[in-house]
Order: sequence, then structure tokens, then C-alpha cells
Amino acid sequence: MIPPYATAVDTAAAVRAGQRSARQVVEDVLGRIAVREGEVHAFNAVLADEARAAADALDLRVAAGDDPGPLAGVPVALKDNLCTRGLPTTCSSRILEGWRPPYDATVVERLAAAGAVVVGKTNLDEFAMGSSTENSAFGPTRNPLDTGRVPGGSSGGSAAAVAAGFAPLALGSDTGGSIRQPAAFCGVIGVKPTYGAVSRYGLVAFASSLDQIGPFAATVADAALLLEVVAGHDPMDSTSNPGPAAAVSAGLSSGVDGLRVGVVRELVQGVDADVEAQVRAAADALSAAGAKVDEVSLPAAVHGLAAYYLIAPAEASSNLARYDGVRYGLRVDGADVAGMNAATRGAGFGPEVKRRIMLGTYALSAGYYDAYYGQAQRVRTLIIRDFDAAYQEFDVLLSPTAPTTAFTLGAKTADPLAMYMSDVCTIPSNLAGHPAITVPYGTGDDGMPVGVQVMAPALGEPVMFRVAAALEAAHG
Repeated sequence: MIPPYATAVDTAAAVRAGQRSARQVVEDVLGRIAVREGEVHAFNAVLADEARAAADALDLRVAAGDDPGPLAGVPVALKDNLCTRGLPTTCSSRILEGWRPPYDATVVERLAAAGAVVVGKTNLDEFAMGSSTENSAFGPTRNPLDTGRVPGGSSGGSAAAVAAGFAPLALGSDTGGSIRQPAAFCGVIGVKPTYGAVSRYGLVAFASSLDQIGPFAATVADAALLLEVVAGHDPMDSTSNPGPAAAVSAGLSSGVDGLRVGVVRELVQGVDADVEAQVRAAADALSAAGAKVDEVSLPAAVHGLAAYYLIAPAEASSNLARYDGVRYGLRVDGADVAGMNAATRGAGFGPEVKRRIMLGTYALSAGYYDAYYGQAQRVRTLIIRDFDAAYQEFDVLLSPTAPTTAFTLGAKTADPLAMYMSDVCTIPSNLAGHPAITVPYGTGDDGMPVGVQVMAPALGEPVMFRVAAALEAAHG
């Protein structure tokens, strides 16, 4: 369903070989942005001048005989909660409007070192809180495949940018499914790596024990290439995995013969029938390719959504306390310091952020901590144990990425619980800290793409990508 624009792999090869200039590549994507950005609104900021300057510098290096790196001249879009030195970083919130970080996130530094060209900062649900990108203070993003529908969230801008051909690659952040769910809605690849595999230094925090940066791409090979560039140990992030980045590209053509695939019973039950049908078809395709497919149970996974909506808001209420009108962005005057703090936060935060701060503050308050936050953490432990038991029998697990295809704009904005259910299939792997990837596999009854999720144990990205590549090949 995605138009056949050049892949990141092909683009980088052409630029490194001097067969195509980085400037030509950038002008192509800027041309597509100029045509459709007005209806899609994937970006909070298009960095056309900066992209042209970076591309020209790359072309000079190629002309001088230098190799710019594995992403030479490849345009990349960045979710607007990744710090970019001297450039606005808003998290789609009024409270950070005008703030320009004095440093780059580690992933941004690694993209530049690999020769990538940043073309813009993408729209998101405010502070990455949402499942439709309708919570942005700067207006919603629309699904480029059907602009009457949402692109998913919270990284809806990044997913839409790839689906619309505005960039072959994008980065997002995934706290409860914020990469995989929008990728599924927009028919592209989305990856949440193992917690700690990609540095979070320079990612504006939402829920620190769950947040993870990951790739969007139109192909599995492109996603693998981007992950290899941004992953790996970073001394600036104390939670960073000390090992090297996993080599995932080399095994993409290894097939799935002999791999054990478990279809998660609890995550298939209750989803729309057309979504379940595509997941079953994907399982059959893996079986035909030589995998051993069976059902598996994760009993505690059904409680994942409730646990997540206690743990994540609790961490958010702490992380967002720093936005007080003193250190960042917006300041609204008050009679005294407390009045200024209250006025700034009241004016700067949107309704969904306020709702989660209140939920989290209540869950952490004296007298309720053990009943709510403590209990949620115990459920998280049960989910981790369920995954550990499942991976004794299976190499990877299979499920829907979302219970539905992309819904229409406004369909769930008045019902927060219905909106939260959009992440019911993706949240368990965030709570466990495990990697997961979504691959487009067919369409629903409405013609919109269906995403199939492949999950793997911690640091299991190589086998996870093998299965994803097999699904991509099976579906053509």
C-alpha cells in the first residue's frame, strides 16, 4: 500500500557510490512534503534549509572520496520528543513551545555520524500520551492512506511521514505501543527494541522504565539498518545495555525453518474478526515456511493494560514535575512562585497530560501507593514470568499489533478507556522490556492495513527480524 519510493538501503548505496547526490534525494522528499504535508500534518517543523545544507556537505565528502556512512544521504524524520541542538523540541506541548535544547540526543548524533539527513521533527500526542495523535497541541496528524482516519499514536507523525513518502526512515518512541500501533495503522514497519538496547539520552521522558526509541521504515531491511545505526552502549544512559548493537541485517534471509512460533491466545481473543483472520493467515504462512506454530497462553497479559495505566502515569507525574515555568519554555505570571507554577502548568499542559498526572499522583500518594502502584508492579512481575515460561517453549510469539484497523478521527476522543484499549496488544512487551516488531500483513474489511506483531525475548532482535522478514516475503 506504500508507494514504491526508493528504500533507505538503495538510497544509501547510490549516494555512497556517487550515482545519486544527497541533494537530489533531499529535494525529492521535500517535493513530496510540499504536495501533501498540508493535508497530512506529519511534521511540527520541516527543516528544509538544514537538510539541504547537510546534503550538500555529504556530497562534498563523496566527491572528495570519503564514505559518509551506512545511511549516506538518507532522509530521516525525528519524533519531536528527541532533543536536537538549537532546534525546537516541543513534545507537541505548549509548555515546551520555543524551547531549543543545547544538545543532541545520542540517536541524533549517531544518525549524523552515519550520514543521515534529518528533514523534520514529527507530530505526536502531547508528551507521547495517546493512541491517535489527536492530543497534539498543534493539531492532529491524519493517516496518509485515508485522511479521514487517525495514523495511530503517539508517534503518528513519524508513521505518517514514512507512509506518505516524506522520508524512508523515521524514529519514534514506544512506551506502551507508540511505535508499533501507528506503524500498523499506516501499513509500515515499526520496532520497539529491547529496553536498554538504544540509548534514551536526549529523549524527553514520559515513563522512564518503559520508554524506548525505535525505527519506522517501509521495509524490514531498512528498519534493521536503522536499528544497527542507533543501537549500542551509551555511557550517557545508565540503563544502556553494555553490549554492542545486535547485528540483525545479516540474518534476514535465513528463513524460519525449525523456529518455534507461539500465537498468544489472550492477545488474539477479542480483537476484530478481520484482524484475527490476518494474524491466523500470518501464522499459516510461517508454518508453510517451515516454522513450528502452536498456541501459547500468557494468563497475566490480560491485566497488562490496567497495570500500565498505573505505572506509566505514576512515572509521568514525577517526570513532568520539572515543567514549572522556571527552567523550560512557557511561563505564565502569578502572584507568587506557587501561583506562577500553577498558572504555567494549567495553561501549558493539555487535557490528556493533566489526566495522567492526576492519575499518577493519586497512585503514588500516601495510603494508596501499595494498593495501586505496588499492586501494578506485582502484576508486571507476573507478566514477565509468563513471558519467560513461554520463551522456554517458543523462539518468538505472534499476536495482532492492535485490535482494530485505523479508526476515524474523533471516534474515541470522548472515551479515554476506549482509546487506551488500542494498546492492549502492545503493552505487555513494554512491561517485560522485551523487543517487538509490527509487520503489515493484509488488510481489514475496510481496506486499511493490519499489523502483525512478532515478539522475542530480551536481546532477541536477530530472530525477531528473521521472522519479520519471512512475513514480509510471504505477503509479497
